[in-house]
Amino acid sequence: METSTARPHFVLVPWIGSISHIAPLTDIGCLLASHGASVAIITTPANASLVQSRVDRVTPLGAVIAVTAIPFPAAEAGLPEGCERLDLIPSPAMVPGFFKANKKFGEAVAQYCSRDAPRQPSCIISGMCNTWTLPMARELGVPCYIFHGFGAFALLCIDHLYRQGRHEAIASAEELVDISVLQQPFDCKILGRQLPHHFLPSTSIGSGLMQEVREFDLAVDGVVVNSFDELEHGSAALLAAAAGKEVLAVGPVSLCCAPSLDPQGDDARRCMTWLDGKKAESVVYVSFGSAGCMPPAQLMQLGMALVSCPWPVMWVIKGAESLPDDVKEWLRDNTDADDVADSKCLVVRGWAPQVAVLAHPAVGGFMTHCGWGSTLESVAAGVPMVTWPLFAEQFVNEKLIVDVLGIGVSVGVTKPTENVLTAGKLGTDVAKAEVEAEQVKSALGRLMDEGDEGEDMRRKALELKVKANSALEKGGSSYNNLEKLIQSSV
Repeated sequence: METSTARPHFVLVPWIGSISHIAPLTDIGCLLASHGASVAIITTPANASLVQSRVDRVTPLGAVIAVTAIPFPAAEAGLPEGCERLDLIPSPAMVPGFFKANKKFGEAVAQYCSRDAPRQPSCIISGMCNTWTLPMARELGVPCYIFHGFGAFALLCIDHLYRQGRHEAIASAEELVDISVLQQPFDCKILGRQLPHHFLPSTSIGSGLMQEVREFDLAVDGVVVNSFDELEHGSAALLAAAAGKEVLAVGPVSLCCAPSLDPQGDDARRCMTWLDGKKAESVVYVSFGSAGCMPPAQLMQLGMALVSCPWPVMWVIKGAESLPDDVKEWLRDNTDADDVADSKCLVVRGWAPQVAVLAHPAVGGFMTHCGWGSTLESVAAGVPMVTWPLFAEQFVNEKLIVDVLGIGVSVGVTKPTENVLTAGKLGTDVAKAEVEAEQVKSALGRLMDEGDEGEDMRRKALELKVKANSALEKGGSSYNNLEKLIQSSV
C-alpha cells in the first residue's frame, strides 16, 4: 500500500440510508478532487452506479476519483437480495437486520482499507450511521469527519436537544419544544411529534443505535456540512463552539458541476422540453424527495389543489405504481401524461432532474418536503418554497426556511408522515388528510401571486442564490473551507 504522496487522499464512505445521503457526499468528493485531492468513494454494488454516474460528470475536468464497490451481506441478514439502501426495505421489521448487515459491511470496508486498498487514506469522511469508521480511522492514524446530510442549523438544534437531555426525557406529542438556538429575534418552537428521530419515543432503529450514533458524533474529529457560512446565520460557528471541533460548510455541493450536465435520458429531456414551453417563473415544481410518499387520502387533496390552481405544475410522484386503483384512475383522468408538451399539470412518475429543473427560468416556486438536499438546491437556484415537511429533521428545516430566511410559506402540516423507521408507531390516521386542497392553494397563492409577500420571498431567494454561488468560487467561504479540510489532512 502506498502511504505518502504530495496529494492528500480522502476516503469517503456514504451512509446508505437513501439517495439523499449518498449523492451529496459523492458531490463533496467531486469538490475535493477539483481542489487537487485524491478521492476514493466506497459503497455497495447496488449503489455504485449512482456514485459512478455523479463522478463521471466531473471526471473530464481531471479529477482523480475512484469508486470501489464492496459486497453488502443482505441475504446473510435476512434481507432481499440487492436491498442495499434503507429506503428499499420492504418492511420495518427488517430495519434491525439492515443495521446488522451494515456493521458486517463495515468490517469488510475496514479490511479493504487496511490491507487491499492501493493507497493509505489521509482522511476519512463517513456517513452518519457508519460508526465503524471511527475505529478504522484510529487504527490507520488518520482523522475522521462525519457527514450527516443535515444542515448546520438542524445539527445545532439536535446538539442543543441532546444537551437538554431530550433523548432521555421524551417530549409528549403536543408539547411545544424550544429550539431557539440562534440569537433573537428568532424564537423557534416545534411540537414533540415533529422532533427528529433521535428524540421520538420509539422507532424501528431502537434507542441503542441512536445513542451509538450520538457517541460517534461526539468522538469524531470534525463535521462536514453541505451548506455555506452565509446561509444559516452563524449555525456552523455556534455548533463548532458547542462541540469543540471544526464544522466545515463546503456547499452547496449541487453546484459541483453545471446543471446542464444533470439531465440524461428520455425522462430528463421530457421534463426540460415541457419547461421550455412555459413562461418565466410561472411553474410550480412539486417533489417530496427520494423517499417521500404521503398517504393516498392526502395525495388526493394535494392533487385536487394542483390541478385546479392557476399555475402550470410539474408534480413528481414516488411510488405511483403502488397507489390504490382509485387514485391511479383519478391521476389518469385529471393530470397529463409525461409526453404532453403543452399540458398544465405534468405528472412525472419516479424521477426528475431536480437540479436542472430548479435552475430552469420557467420555475417560480418549489413545493418541497424540506429535506436538506432539496432545500439547498432550491436556495442555489434562487427559488422560493412552499414547505411540507414529512419526517426526520424536516420540521426543523421548515423553521429555517420560513421564519429565519423568509424564503418560504408553510402549507401548515403539523403531523409527521410514517416511514420505514416509524411505521405503526406514530398513531397517525392515514385514512384522513390533514391538509385540505384549499389550504394547499392558499399557500401556493401566497408564494406565486405578484403581491408584496411573494415579491419579498423572491428577492431574498435571489440574494441567497448569489451568495451560494459566490461561496464556492475562489476566495469564497466554502472554497476556503474545502482548502482548510485538505490542508488539515496533508
